[in-house]
Amino acid sequence: MSALPAKPCLHHSVSEWNSNNYQLSATAQHERHVSNVIRQEGRSLRSETNCQTAWDESDNSRRLSDRVWDVARWKEALETCAQKTDEEMEALTLFKEQTEQALAATAVPLEVSTECLTLREGRRGYELVTDPVDEQLKKEVELIERVQQDLQQHIDKAFEQLCILQEARHQLTADLQNKMDALDIDMSCLSLTIKSPMISLKTNPTRIPSGSSTPEEWVQFSQFNVARAQEAMQVSQQMREDMSLTRAQLQNELDTQRRATEFALRKRNHHEEQACDELKWQIRNTEHEMADMESEIYGLDADLQAKTASLKLAHTRLENRTSRPGMDLCRDEVQHGLVNEVSQLEATIVALKQKLSEAQHSLQKMKLHHARMLQDLSRKQEALSLEQRSMNTRTRLTSTSCVEKTPTLLVPLTNSSGRSNLQLLAQ
Repeated sequence: MSALPAKPCLHHSVSEWNSNNYQLSATAQHERHVSNVIRQEGRSLRSETNCQTAWDESDNSRRLSDRVWDVARWKEALETCAQKTDEEMEALTLFKEQTEQALAATAVPLEVSTECLTLREGRRGYELVTDPVDEQLKKEVELIERVQQDLQQHIDKAFEQLCILQEARHQLTADLQNKMDALDIDMSCLSLTIKSPMISLKTNPTRIPSGSSTPEEWVQFSQFNVARAQEAMQVSQQMREDMSLTRAQLQNELDTQRRATEFALRKRNHHEEQACDELKWQIRNTEHEMADMESEIYGLDADLQAKTASLKLAHTRLENRTSRPGMDLCRDEVQHGLVNEVSQLEATIVALKQKLSEAQHSLQKMKLHHARMLQDLSRKQEALSLEQRSMNTRTRLTSTSCVEKTPTLLVPLTNSSGRSNLQLLAQ
């Protein structure tokens, strides 16, 4: 019988077979042990991670809730500050418009004072004097111009402060809008759960966005906006007080100066009337004296003519008596009487002529002075008319006050967002 051929493979011994079986059992046991350890660690890891995840979610939800409360608190503070800023802007605008009305009201007093000065420049002669009325009118014009300058300065400052308030209001509005947007986002995040349909994995969600700020910077930014607005409101309130006080003081100064000017005008008008009455009395007396002087001149001339006739008579008698013949050409008492009469008449005629010349010269001087008085009376009456016209012109001031007492209706202001009230909606 032929031998069987052997397979071309490695044959192991029984010891090797036993060793292999032992190794398989040991390895299986080891792997089961490792698996058991891994399973125990997996359970522990799952339990630990579940607890950690639940804690983290709860902790972050609490942080989100705290953050929402912080943002809501700052949102309320910004809204309150913005509302106060709007109120202060409306109040400052009201005071600014009242000051503008006060400035516009000074145009009439300035026009009246200037017109009075112009009218009084129409006086002529000795009536064109620099009297207390001129001084008071010039002081009044200077005061009104100073008042206009002061009021314009307050208006300019109020406009600049309104711009500052508007800028602060704009910053508050922008910050408030950001707070409302952030509040919406945080509240939306707070409402999300693992079962929300809109959650998903994002690409690099842990990145730090550009422009991010720290919590300290976030608080400081809102604090700065609120502090800036409050400071602007404090300045505005002080400015309103200054404007009100200034308007009252300037109005008192204008009223005091107006009364002083009107008193000087009334006093000057009274003096003008007294001067006119005095001059009229002087003119009447001068006219009476001129009439008496003309009558006296007529009497002196008539008497001079009569004395000339008497002198002619005496001359004729003396001349005729020189024709007496012989011893009858005697220097008798008649001769002496006629000579004395001629001497007396000649002296009388000289005296009468001198007195007539003096009377005529005096009458001429009275006529010239009478003409001057008439001219001066005309100028005084013209000046009195100008004074009365000035007083009538100043009656316009009684119906016009430099500071309006009644507030005017205002158009509601719009803030930097274009709304009249704080009505910012989250987008």
